[in-house]
Amino acid sequence: MTPDRGELEDWDRRHVWHAFTQMAEYEPLLIERAAGCTLFDIDGRAYVDGVSSLWCNLHGHRHPQLDAALREQLGKIAHTTSLGTSNSTTIELARRLTELAPAGLEHVFFSDNGATAVEVALKMAFQYWRQCPEPRPDKNLYVALGDAYHGDTLGSVSVGGVARFHQMFAPLLFDVRRVAAPNPYRPPAGLAPESLCAHALVELEQLLEREHERIAALVIEPLVQCAAGMIMHPPGYLRGVRALTAQYDVLLIADEVAVGFGRTGKMFACEHEDVAPDFLCLAKGLTAGYLPAAATLTTDRIWNAFLGDHASGRQFFHGHTYGGNPMACAVALASLDIFEQEQTLARLPEKIAHLAARLSRLGEHPNVGDIRQRGLIAGIELVAARKSKTPFPASERRGWRICQRARELGVLLRPLGDVLVVMPPLSVSLEEIDRIVDAIEI
Repeated sequence: MTPDRGELEDWDRRHVWHAFTQMAEYEPLLIERAAGCTLFDIDGRAYVDGVSSLWCNLHGHRHPQLDAALREQLGKIAHTTSLGTSNSTTIELARRLTELAPAGLEHVFFSDNGATAVEVALKMAFQYWRQCPEPRPDKNLYVALGDAYHGDTLGSVSVGGVARFHQMFAPLLFDVRRVAAPNPYRPPAGLAPESLCAHALVELEQLLEREHERIAALVIEPLVQCAAGMIMHPPGYLRGVRALTAQYDVLLIADEVAVGFGRTGKMFACEHEDVAPDFLCLAKGLTAGYLPAAATLTTDRIWNAFLGDHASGRQFFHGHTYGGNPMACAVALASLDIFEQEQTLARLPEKIAHLAARLSRLGEHPNVGDIRQRGLIAGIELVAARKSKTPFPASERRGWRICQRARELGVLLRPLGDVLVVMPPLSVSLEEIDRIVDAIEI
């Protein structure tokens, strides 16, 4: 017998432990189906998916080509391990990713989510310095930005910097050197916005000059620190970071889990500043939001340090059961085909400009401190006092309340504290952008 809504809600409250959710206050919203950029709950109410089902959906839900790719792959094999065997679908995706990625990223290690993609890069960097042609085992520190978020495994939490997420786990984490995030809305006191990039790069160079002999890698979210509240880095910062890490022989890990696959207007955020990192971490949009999958791309330099005979013990000691899963790889390949066939990137500028125009109207509101946008990623920061940039008391939950109101108006959003996040699928229509912004304005 099919359970009714009451039973499902009861089971949801009692049995399903939701991520980043206070279960004592949780009120179920049961999404039953979806089509395009619209989600439908169990009662048939429709909601525009204003956050791409947590920043991963690209081409809309139930895209016929993506659905067909899964059915076709299911007729072949659903899963086979990548430990010692391979699959044609997995191989083809690896090849396609190396063709699309910034120059020099020729090797792909598959895992299953964004945190593991970063964890892989951290461990590869650590192992690399112990078995590269001139081993440097003292290079065992990492540099990360303030307010960074790189996932929730212990390694990715260690390089994370969002205290409200991870402070409790501090005793479990390894030591990290941290530089301040270059936040144009909240720069250091007395610093002009146009000087922020240079100031931040000087701080980084001072750190690297002091400790580069111990630093294995620097990890960065290129252009946009998403979970930090959509902090948008000043132009030139990423390029400057790449130049400094190269100068001081520190590996660069680019975490494009959230910003990759068209979100910023280009396939990868690194492309905006012609940066080729040593590691590129991908997930979320890799499968267009259909299945869990992640990839860590790296260079010949890193790859070669892991080669040797079995007795050398130089292989990468890490693996995931579902890494390179053929079903996930099949839908990822279909997504890349859609980018080409539907000219997804070429159609973004009109949508990006329309979103910017609509958001600009919100800038007059006395409680909107800042509106920041990069491509189809936008954040609206709410403040109690616009001139002083004074935040609202956290207890007031202003961002959450606005998102609850938007839900009543048929738009599904999820805030980051008092930063309203707008990140719809790349397939969003201009009319759907209007509906999203209208729900925030009201």
